[in-house]
Amino acid sequence: MKQSSSRVRRVLLLCAALACAQPGLAGAQPSGPAPEKAVMFIGWRAEAEWGGFFQAVAKGIYRKHGLDVEIRLGNPQSNPTPMLLAGRVDFTAGSSGTSLNAAREGAPLMSVAAIFQKDPRVLIAHPNQGVDKIEQIKDRTVLVGALGMATFWPYLRGRFGFTDDQVKPYTFSLAPFLADKKVVQQGLITNEPLALKKAGVENPVSFLLADYGWDPYMTTIVTTRDNVEKRPQFVQKFVDASIEGWYSYLYDDPSAGNELIKRNNPEMTDEQIAFAIHAMKERGLIDSGDAKRLGIGAMTDARWEHFYRSMVDVGVLPTGLDVRKAYTLKFVNKKVGMR
Repeated sequence: MKQSSSRVRRVLLLCAALACAQPGLAGAQPSGPAPEKAVMFIGWRAEAEWGGFFQAVAKGIYRKHGLDVEIRLGNPQSNPTPMLLAGRVDFTAGSSGTSLNAAREGAPLMSVAAIFQKDPRVLIAHPNQGVDKIEQIKDRTVLVGALGMATFWPYLRGRFGFTDDQVKPYTFSLAPFLADKKVVQQGLITNEPLALKKAGVENPVSFLLADYGWDPYMTTIVTTRDNVEKRPQFVQKFVDASIEGWYSYLYDDPSAGNELIKRNNPEMTDEQIAFAIHAMKERGLIDSGDAKRLGIGAMTDARWEHFYRSMVDVGVLPTGLDVRKAYTLKFVNKKVGMR
């Protein structure tokens, strides 16, 4: 029995030696450490506004950084906070507002990068209806959703003298807007102008809220404080690869990311994707401001503090909040992949 066991060991050692010496026999074996699994929950359907993340998957950029990334989709009712806290996902997309609210509630979550330097939200009016300046919206009915009422509307109300009496609920349908040329509605600069054009409204008047002092970071990469403190290399790899994915999506051929987007969202069209990419680049939603000198994903203490103060001024957030619990700058402003 002992002799038989010895023979078996020699055969196994020989097989191992042959596998190492002849790559063809070991082709299925990984050449290095297995990539680390990471799950990103975007809480919405696949579209160009998430294109850099899809590009990083499709082009193998995450793999290059040692990550195996899964992007999970959702809907507007999805609540990513319990998923993050339970460890079911590693990263989600947020904003200055969501991170400051998390800090207010004591949730141990942090924004670690800001993909959008500008909020893509707009107020849209019909052309040739006497609304050529945002101040002229003051006497119009405005369709605003529940989230908008808790975020940008208080800011606009304080700055431009708008009132809650003007507001009617926005139901994510264009029908009320199309039925009344005097109505103004919220939207995204990457989406609604094209949808309205298809519905027969040529050259709608769009007011990008970011051009009027509304300055939250959007599509921030959010993770847990535990990940920030105990897995900093993991977080850094994800941030760096995501930033590289966004540079590739905006300035190289985005077709790989677009194909992955369409595979995950069969209703998405090439026309809509092209329109959104053009809007993101033309309006500087991603690569503008601090991102021009520090790279995509850039954040600054001053910008976070300014947004917080603006929310305190209109009663959305309380005084005395420790703003730095909402974010960290340790993973950004490194000019990664900068063009």
